[in-house]
Amino acid sequence: MPIITDTVTTPDGSCSVTFATPDGDGPWPGVVMYPDAGGPRQTFDEMAQRLASAGYAVVVPDVYYRNPGWAPFDMATVFGDPKERGRLFSMIGKVTPDMMAADAAALFDYLAARPEVRGEAFGTTGYCMGGRTSLVVAGRVPDRVGAALSFHGGGLASEDAGSPHLLADRMRAPIYVGGAEKDASFTAAQAETLDRALTAADVPHTIEFYAAGHGFAVPDNAPYDEQAAARHWTATTEFLGRHLS
Repeated sequence: MPIITDTVTTPDGSCSVTFATPDGDGPWPGVVMYPDAGGPRQTFDEMAQRLASAGYAVVVPDVYYRNPGWAPFDMATVFGDPKERGRLFSMIGKVTPDMMAADAAALFDYLAARPEVRGEAFGTTGYCMGGRTSLVVAGRVPDRVGAALSFHGGGLASEDAGSPHLLADRMRAPIYVGGAEKDASFTAAQAETLDRALTAADVPHTIEFYAAGHGFAVPDNAPYDEQAAARHWTATTEFLGRHLS
């Protein structure tokens, strides 16, 4: 699938992106794919191309662009290295819901201006911290989100003031959440909290758990699980096919 690098102007600067499309002329529905805590890298270029092969124009943003020149993380070792783990969590903590919303608006403008993209509403999907971002954006920029997915996302129904479940009454898009059974950042109790919030707000949603660990869908993550990842691709294309195409 064709893929290019580009930049998107945001209120805070210039965000690097990769943009993948199917073969052919299009136009196709647009999707923002939010990377996990490791940020954009070759693995996500490949994942964007895989989703593009299903008929979508996919943009992957550099969620850490406000830290110019940041050094990439080695996802195989980062959590076992105290210094790198600290750097990772420091960068995660700097990405606020306000930033997520502002960046999303710019990314949606970018998609809307591309001749390869059709429609006024877009899909969002994400992994780990990107799964949380996907749902935050669905609540903070609801008019422009047609479907939102989260895979092994953490903090989806936490006590944090920025937790996405608190935005349920603003969401308009159908929501899909694929949690990991072995994941302290999104437990069965938190899933119940999220389910209650979405149900009370009449938001169509699916919340299910995968028999895998946090990070199961991303190939360069240590807990990557081939069977769970295949299931996640099926869920992604079926959900987007129903609600975005």
